Amino acid sequence: MLMNIDNLFNGFCWEVNFRMLALVGRRVGYAFVGLIFLLVDGALVFGDEVAIQSSMARFHPAVGRAGMVVTQEEHATRAGLDVLKEGGNAVDAAVTVGFTLAVTSPRAGNIGGGGFMLAHLAETGETTAIDYREKAPSRGFRDMFLDEKGNADPEKSRYSHLAVGVPGTVRGLALALEKYGTISLSRALQPAIDLAENGFPVTEELRESLLEAQGRLRTSPAANAVFFKADDETYQVGELLVQKDLAASLRLIAENGPDAFYTGAIGKKIAADMESKGGLVSLEDLANYRPVIRPVVKGNYRGHEVISMPPPSSGGVHLIQILNLLEGYDLRSMGQHSAESIHLMAEAMKLAYADRSKHLGDPDFAEIPVAGLISREYADHLRRLIKRDRANPSSAIQPGSPQDFFESDETTHFSIIDQWGNAVANTYTLNLSYGSNYMTPGTGILLNNQMDDFSAKPGTPNAFGLLGGKFNAVEPGKRMLSSMTPTIVLKDGKPFIVTGAAGGSRIITTVLQIIVNVIDHELNIAEATNAPRIHHQWYPEELRVERGLSLDTLRLLEGRGHHIARKKTMGASQSILARDGILYGAPDPRREDSLAEGY
Repeated sequence: MLMNIDNLFNGFCWEVNFRMLALVGRRVGYAFVGLIFLLVDGALVFGDEVAIQSSMARFHPAVGRAGMVVTQEEHATRAGLDVLKEGGNAVDAAVTVGFTLAVTSPRAGNIGGGGFMLAHLAETGETTAIDYREKAPSRGFRDMFLDEKGNADPEKSRYSHLAVGVPGTVRGLALALEKYGTISLSRALQPAIDLAENGFPVTEELRESLLEAQGRLRTSPAANAVFFKADDETYQVGELLVQKDLAASLRLIAENGPDAFYTGAIGKKIAADMESKGGLVSLEDLANYRPVIRPVVKGNYRGHEVISMPPPSSGGVHLIQILNLLEGYDLRSMGQHSAESIHLMAEAMKLAYADRSKHLGDPDFAEIPVAGLISREYADHLRRLIKRDRANPSSAIQPGSPQDFFESDETTHFSIIDQWGNAVANTYTLNLSYGSNYMTPGTGILLNNQMDDFSAKPGTPNAFGLLGGKFNAVEPGKRMLSSMTPTIVLKDGKPFIVTGAAGGSRIITTVLQIIVNVIDHELNIAEATNAPRIHHQWYPEELRVERGLSLDTLRLLEGRGHHIARKKTMGASQSILARDGILYGAPDPRREDSLAEGY
């Protein structure tokens, strides 16, 4: 039965519906209807096979041969590409991009937060994971975010100086450059210094994000002075945003290395501000912070090696867990965005997020059953719980026992590949938009509110609705759980997909759908990025869907027991696909400033 024609214009991805109509038309005998919609769709389809790259595709990625940089902001993309053109490698470009985004994308780019970097080294064929996630201060304690009645107080964990974890970005990026890069730290910092010192034009996206956050940003005198004019007016599109204090801080780091941030003038200002405002991050905490190089987690999906971030990120573990569950089904024959394929993906997501609530945390503080969670045997066990015709209520799902199968987390992402085949997937964050919304006076540095990613109280959701258990309770020096999922997929031992996303709890499922769209449904990387997304995280009891799915499909899902929640957009990925010597970059249109450029 053909869909209601009104649904053709439902959301920014309405083009998807043309192909659905064409396929339905062919299969029920309406040959001429199918032909018309195929021509409108702009793709030649033989049977059900669509070329993974085609000049006839609906969406076109950026193309390059020697290098590709994809970020959520144009100045950062071009700064990274300049490094590649000068002969720098992917890590050089990544560190340059990371510092540049701290200036040009202040709601997520940062030097006052933390994150994860995945770097594939072509010379050795190895992939390494750098964990520069924030840590709880040494005076942190389990019940620090509870009120007098024992209830979790989100104001404390999100918008107070208590919300700030010990930042890791500066030492993390510096470590990556020292071990795997070829350029100096001062060279990597120069674009950021120039843009902070001289300013850059405000975009509509930046202006809107500042307007959304202005209520809280104005409570920080330093932030208010930077992001709003002297007369309290907001900056208009095209006006220059200058950040002199941030430029001075970046220059100190360029001259004196990361110690300028952790033990020098910058660190002293942060510690003094914390002390005066009731925060817990001390100069000793800053001096003691160290990033960690960790072994990656690996899986295999339909002949492709999937490499991702280990704990304290939950992203890699549960990405591989969900892919293991889905490999038991023929998603390609079901069709992209069919009710059956969406149902199975949602059920797999629920099982993984239930496990996340109990088993994930900082591996330096708890024994995390990683091997069990990503084992195919455990996936086979869980798959028996999935009903093909009916959704399992969230209340009927409990965390499993992956240890029985043991053998012997506002964010921004960028992806880079260089001329030698080195690849970097990096995701870092302040947590919520503009973090805690506090700026340390005299530094230009916005501070994270990453402490909200701990479990303030077992069974109480954080800002993203995620539940957590004792493994993710606050402890001094512990890294909080994350959903950040920088990922590199190898084909024949070489980078095939480099991806990751922003979006809080939706990061894992965004990355999942990029991989499934390319490998199962043979979409090019731009089509895979632009396609409507779904998300289920066990609790709350809802299947979130972007606009663009047909009402007929949604009714079929509701008939299976899913509670549909329509959302505008979910996640923001920045991805590269490498195929036959060509690099294809796809910025996510959900972030209008995103840019992919290659050469």
